[in-house]
Amino acid sequence: MALSIGRHCARSRSLLRRLYSSSPDAAPDLPALQMPAFDHVPRPYAGPSAEEVLEKRRKFMNPAMFLYYKKPLNIVEGKMQYLYDESGKRYLDAFAGIVTVSVGHCHPEVVQAVIKQTELLQHTTTIYLHHAVADYAEALAAKMPGNLKVVFFVNSGSEANDMAMLMARLYTKSYDIVALRNAYHGMSPSTMGLTAHSTWKYSVPQGFGVHHVLNPDPYRGPFGADGKLYANDIANLIESATPGKVAGFFAETIQGVGGAVELAQGYLPAAYEIIRNAGGLCIADEVQTGFGRTGSHYWGFETQDVLPDIVTMAKGIGNGLPLAAVVTTPEIASVLAERLFFNTYGGNPVCSAAGHAVLKILDKEQRQQHCATVGNHLLARLRALQDKYELIGNVRGRGLMLGVEFVTDRVAKTPAKNETMMVMERMKDLGVLVGKGGRHGNALRIKPPMCFTLEDADFLVDALDHSLSTL
Repeated sequence: MALSIGRHCARSRSLLRRLYSSSPDAAPDLPALQMPAFDHVPRPYAGPSAEEVLEKRRKFMNPAMFLYYKKPLNIVEGKMQYLYDESGKRYLDAFAGIVTVSVGHCHPEVVQAVIKQTELLQHTTTIYLHHAVADYAEALAAKMPGNLKVVFFVNSGSEANDMAMLMARLYTKSYDIVALRNAYHGMSPSTMGLTAHSTWKYSVPQGFGVHHVLNPDPYRGPFGADGKLYANDIANLIESATPGKVAGFFAETIQGVGGAVELAQGYLPAAYEIIRNAGGLCIADEVQTGFGRTGSHYWGFETQDVLPDIVTMAKGIGNGLPLAAVVTTPEIASVLAERLFFNTYGGNPVCSAAGHAVLKILDKEQRQQHCATVGNHLLARLRALQDKYELIGNVRGRGLMLGVEFVTDRVAKTPAKNETMMVMERMKDLGVLVGKGGRHGNALRIKPPMCFTLEDADFLVDALDHSLSTL
């Protein structure tokens, strides 16, 4: 029997008072959950304490940066799917450095690739030849379908999406760009306009020529899971808000910052047809969904059986190193040859060596299939929790890119913001680190390193189950 909302809300308020009135060092009574065994002993830590680091951060670093948890963690070491704080306590990392660690923290083969290249040559730029960059471009292009065979290396997802916008506008000779509500594509001056969350937008001029259409969200959208109906909004927008021609269309197949919202099936084929009829290019943002994380496919866009004109990728591409890429066709790529193009760090030999090592590891360790196996098991267990707790309104995603949305009323779908925060705190105390997202900040983001095991999945769900039972 699902817990009643009234009893749940009363417990939530009680726990909220306890969380915020207790001493910051007070620890709740913890159950005897057994974290999976792991053969690694962290090195003794002799660096500054969490309090000292926090003070330096407050004094010398960007004040806009945010921290998770009432008492921020001082993470000093990582190994595969685990992180260690200054005391040596081990945490199961179910957020992977915001979906950035793909093959595992400090994977030995990535570490060795970086060391080997660093000892030979750290940096030259692309004004000289270097085999590491060319070899990596060839290997990455081999992973792409169709004629997506030309690779541009940059440093971040924002840069990659900036470049994709530039290419689309140059190639089509149009200016208008279509993107989705609830999307996140970066925070540069250009990509901030693509992003559709007020949280990530400053009150400065932005988004010239960018139009946001109805989000095909199967849980909160007006048309449920009917992707084709949502696509009609694109046609209406083009007819009413553009000259009838557009430069391009951006979409994440599973919206990451948006709370792991998987676009309704049938949406992308219909959207791509409308955009192409208006002369535009279709751009797939694979910054979070790429490299087999979805389990069923290597690239997220393949889950909807479409072929983009441009693909952007970052985060897991370098397992934590500053690396990103834009991949497109030779014809589209040629537009940048109208002028000189240069990126100081794009294609850095060390980052290229790391990125190439990641591709090899993903194949060698069969991580795509692993994500499918573990992800399916995790989804099933999370959906069983949904039957147990009324607070869980929706469980979604695929592979190891999952979301759990909390609501105080399943009919009204009222966001359970405070409860989400409390659950995260409780799970952290139990040794599990998860992310938070969604427009209302009420969705857990479960996107661990791709070496996450079945035992890890069970431990995560057990920790979530206990955390929910205390509300």
